Amino acid sequence: MALNLVWLSFFLIAFVVACIRVATGDTAVFPAMLASLFDNARTAFEISLGLAGVMSLWLGIMRIGERAGVVDVFARVVNPLLRHFFPGVPQGHPAQGAMMMNVSANMLGLDNAATPLGLNAMRELQSLNPRADTASNAQIMFIVLNTAGLTLIPTSVIAMRQAIAVKQGLVGFNAADIFLPTLLATCVSCVAGLLAVAWTQRLSLLKPAVLAAFGLLAAAVGGLFLWLRHAPPEQVSATTALAGSGFILTLVVVFLICGAVRGINVYDAFIDGAKEGFGVAVQIIPYLVAILVAIGLFRVTGCMDVLMHGLAAAFAWLGLDTAFVPALPVGLMKILSGAGARGLMIDVMSTYGVDSFQGKLAAIIQGSTETTFYVLAVYFGSVNIRNTRHALACALFADLVGLCAAVGIAYLFFR
Repeated sequence: MALNLVWLSFFLIAFVVACIRVATGDTAVFPAMLASLFDNARTAFEISLGLAGVMSLWLGIMRIGERAGVVDVFARVVNPLLRHFFPGVPQGHPAQGAMMMNVSANMLGLDNAATPLGLNAMRELQSLNPRADTASNAQIMFIVLNTAGLTLIPTSVIAMRQAIAVKQGLVGFNAADIFLPTLLATCVSCVAGLLAVAWTQRLSLLKPAVLAAFGLLAAAVGGLFLWLRHAPPEQVSATTALAGSGFILTLVVVFLICGAVRGINVYDAFIDGAKEGFGVAVQIIPYLVAILVAIGLFRVTGCMDVLMHGLAAAFAWLGLDTAFVPALPVGLMKILSGAGARGLMIDVMSTYGVDSFQGKLAAIIQGSTETTFYVLAVYFGSVNIRNTRHALACALFADLVGLCAAVGIAYLFFR
């Protein structure tokens, strides 16, 4: 519903503004709008087509990881920590395993596996819920952790950056250079959501495992910050690109080795997963066409410029640098619609360049935030919960902190 209103508003506002411009003597605006419609529809198709190969590659690798039991290993690793966040779930209850599997799948970027696992976890948690129409504390914590979107590898964002880079003729472009900044931003968002829920539910986090995890995270972030303060910008860029590429390549090799050790036919597993890549790319074409043509009309009539100038003026009045403003709508849209935010991200990359600061920031925001309203609607709707209590407030707080963190981290790495 929210995306429907936003999408319709893009068209109507653009048309009204265009009519005003025609009335004032600008006869070129309607032809420009028509050209924008067709150009952006073609752009959406070209990006999706370029995305097919990368998605096939990654989905093939992920299928090997799934069959090799990597998700199960992740679940066992994170269980000692996450069980402290769900004190109302008895040790050994099926909900515990389902939640761990969901979180692990999310961290690995296995969206297709994460959603059904998450819905199963909600059903298991509902079996412990004394009030069937009201969200329990455990369900709220689980939902907020999902909306925080903790992901090790922003697969789709990296794939789209690579596809757009090819379209823009960039040779040797490293689409994974946003890996480390995105990981940091999503960690901050996740911690913010976790602390918000813990504070609201009066949940004590003074447990050795939790404190150790927070301590390690704080030490890593602090060390990284000190390094960023003293390292030359070109070294930061090179190291970030190396870390992102190295981690992803290492993970690919680990998946292959695990599959081989488990006796899996890794080639067949890869082919099975890769077959879904083209389908995923084709599936998003209508969504990309819809949002890109709407944004194109909004931009060609000058509405986007007015909006950006207004935001820039407001932030400039506060004494802030305004280079981040063009990417800001991506974060604002993401809480409503992943498809809408994806379209805005592509628009920013197409307008400013995929390798620009604005393009990188848009990618970091897209990769470190989640579609909050969608997650709440699907997960709570699956168990017929009407009273979500403080779930939305905590999730939106995590989104806000994550957005601010993404902007700040982008400045540290790329400005």
